[in-house]
Amino acid sequence: MKVAFGDWKKKVRKHFVPFVSGGGGEVRRFFARWLSAARGARPGSGVSMEPHSPEDAAAAAADADAVESVTRDLRDQSLEDKGRKKGLKLEDLSWDHSFVRELPGDPRTDTFPREVLHACYTKVSPSAEVENPQLVAWSDLVAEALDLDPEEFQRSDFPLLFSGAALLVGALPYAQCYGGHQFGMWAGQLGDGRAITLGEIVNSRSERWELQLKGAGKTPYSRFADGLAVLRSSIREFLCSEAMHSLGIPTTRALCLVTTGKLVTRDMFMMGQDFNFLDSHTSGNPKDEPGAIVCRVAQSFLRFGSYQLHASRGKEDLGIVRALADYAIRYHFPHIENMSRSESLSFSTGNDDQTVVDLTSNKYAAWAVDIAERTASLIARWQGVGFTHGVLNTDNMSILGLTIDYGPFGFLDAFDPSYTPNTTDLPGRRYCFANQPDIGLWNIAQFVSTLSAAELINDKEANYAMEKYGTKFMDEYQGIMTRKLGLPKYNKQLISKLLNNMAVDKVDYTNFFRALANIKADLSIPEDELLIPLKAVLLDIGKERKEAWISWVKIYIQELVNSEVSDEERRAHMNSLNPKYVLRNYLCQSAIDSAELGDFGEVRRLLKLMQRPYDEQPGMEKYARLPPAWAYRPGKLALLVDVMPNEDEIGKNH
Repeated sequence: MKVAFGDWKKKVRKHFVPFVSGGGGEVRRFFARWLSAARGARPGSGVSMEPHSPEDAAAAAADADAVESVTRDLRDQSLEDKGRKKGLKLEDLSWDHSFVRELPGDPRTDTFPREVLHACYTKVSPSAEVENPQLVAWSDLVAEALDLDPEEFQRSDFPLLFSGAALLVGALPYAQCYGGHQFGMWAGQLGDGRAITLGEIVNSRSERWELQLKGAGKTPYSRFADGLAVLRSSIREFLCSEAMHSLGIPTTRALCLVTTGKLVTRDMFMMGQDFNFLDSHTSGNPKDEPGAIVCRVAQSFLRFGSYQLHASRGKEDLGIVRALADYAIRYHFPHIENMSRSESLSFSTGNDDQTVVDLTSNKYAAWAVDIAERTASLIARWQGVGFTHGVLNTDNMSILGLTIDYGPFGFLDAFDPSYTPNTTDLPGRRYCFANQPDIGLWNIAQFVSTLSAAELINDKEANYAMEKYGTKFMDEYQGIMTRKLGLPKYNKQLISKLLNNMAVDKVDYTNFFRALANIKADLSIPEDELLIPLKAVLLDIGKERKEAWISWVKIYIQELVNSEVSDEERRAHMNSLNPKYVLRNYLCQSAIDSAELGDFGEVRRLLKLMQRPYDEQPGMEKYARLPPAWAYRPGKLALLVDVMPNEDEIGKNH
C-alpha cells in the first residue's frame, strides 16, 4: 500500500487534536504504527520494522518527518484553539435594526412589483424555494468579525437558516430602495431585486455589520424577475469578496454560500460571439442551473443611488436625503459628527478667486469629501492589482468606499488598458480598466449633485469634493505603483514606459510584477542576461521588443542602485505588495464546473489559497499560471454572470 502523506494528513487532523493536549508522544506512537501498517508491516506481528534497503531507509526518514509534521501542526492548532475566545451561537448574536428604526419604510410588505414612494426600504421575508440546502463554503474570518463561533457552521440547521428557509432569531428582514445611473443614463428606481437584508449585528468591538442574503427571493424591486441567484455567480461573489479583502482592498464580505437544492431557469442567447445568461423571460434557450444564496456582510450597503432616488423625486423627498445623510454620518462616519471648529479644516479650492471651503462649518461637505476620497483610494487600489469591476453604475458605488456587487468582474491577464469583462460594455467600453478612475469621478459628480439638490452642500463644496477625488486618486495611485516597483520615489517616465511596454506585448499583469522582484540592482549584469528574471512573463517577443525591454530594465536597475536598498529587502517588500495569486476568471470557472457536479472541494481550496495571496504557498503554483487555451474560447468566460431581465443586461444583479 502506497501512502500519500498529503492525503492522509488532511484526513486525520480533525480526529486527533485531543492527543496533543497530553503531549506529542502519543501522536508519534499512533502515526508510527499507522505508517508501518500502511507499508505492510503489522505492529506486534514479529515482522521487522527496520529498513532493509536505501529505499526503505529513505521511506522511514520520510515517515519520521511526516509524523513530526503532523505532531507539530496539531499541537499548534490545539494551542490556537485554547487561546481563541469562544464565539457566540447564532441565537446569541447581538442584533440592532437602526436602519429600519430610524428611516422611513414602505407601509406595504407584499412583493408585488411597484414603485415604492417616500421610503428607504420594504420589509420582506426570504421566499426562495429550498429543498435540502447544502453548505458549499464559509469564511471563518468573517465569522470572527461577527463574534460567531466557527463551530456554528457545522449545525445541521445552518443551511436552512442561511437559505432563508428558516429565519434567524432576532432578524428583521427588508429590501433597500434605491435608484441609479446605469451606463451613464438615469434608470429610476432599482432597489434590492433579490437581496434581502436580515439586519445589523453589533459585535464586541461595537462594530456594526449588516447581513444580507442574495438570491433569497422576490421583493417589490424585482420587477419581472424571479429574485433568485444561480450557483456560478454566487461562487464568484463569495470567492471574490474574500479574495479582495485578503488583497487589502476594501470590500463587502461573504459569510457563507449555500445551495438551495432547487433549479433556477436561465436563458442562454448569442450576443456577438459571447453567451450571456438572463432570467427565463427572454427568448433564448432555457437552461436549468443549481440555485444558490450567498450571505453578504458589510458595515452598510448604502449606495450613491440610495440618495439619488429620493433627490430625483422632488421637494417632497429631499428630507429623506437629509435623513439618510444624518443616519450614515451618525453610524458610519462618527468622526465627522464629532468634528469641531478647533480642527481648522479649511482649504483653498485652488481656483483663481481663492475660495475657502471650511469643512468644520458644514458636516455634509466634510462627509462628501470623505466619500470622494474613499472612492478615489478604492479605485487606485483596483488599478494597482489589475482589477476591473465591470459595472460601475452609481447604484454599485458604496458610500463607504467598498467594492460592492460582484457581477462581470475580472483581473487583468494580458495587460490591456481597454479590457472589460462586461460583454454588454464592449461597444463603448465605458467601464474598461483604464476608464475606471474617470468613471469614479463621474459617479462622485452625480452624488454631490444629489447633495446639492437637497441643499446639504453648495456648488463650491461640491466642486471641492470632486477636486479632492482627483488629488487623492493621483496620490494613492502614484504611491501604489512606486511601491510595486520597489522604488523610493515616483518616476512617471519609467512607469509610463513600463505600462506601454506591457500593453504592446500583452504581458500578464500579476505575474510580471511578481517576477520583477527578482531583478538585481547590479549594473554589471551583461545585456544578454538582463531579461532572464523576466523570461517567464516576456513570451514570444521579437528582437525589436526585446531591445525595448532591455532599455527599460537598464533604467530600472539604475533606479534600484540609486535607492541603496538590498536586493533581499526590496524583494521581500515587493512580494508583500504584488500578489502571486489573484482570482482569475478561469479559476472561478474550474471551481464552478466542479461545484455544479456536486464537488465543492475546489471552491474551498480557492478560498484558502486566496486568503494568502502574497505568500508563495509551495505546491499551489499551478494557480498562478496563465489561463489555459480553453479560457480564451469565445463565450466561455462570459457564462459567469447571473443577471435579471429588464435591466441594462448586466446593469443590476444585487
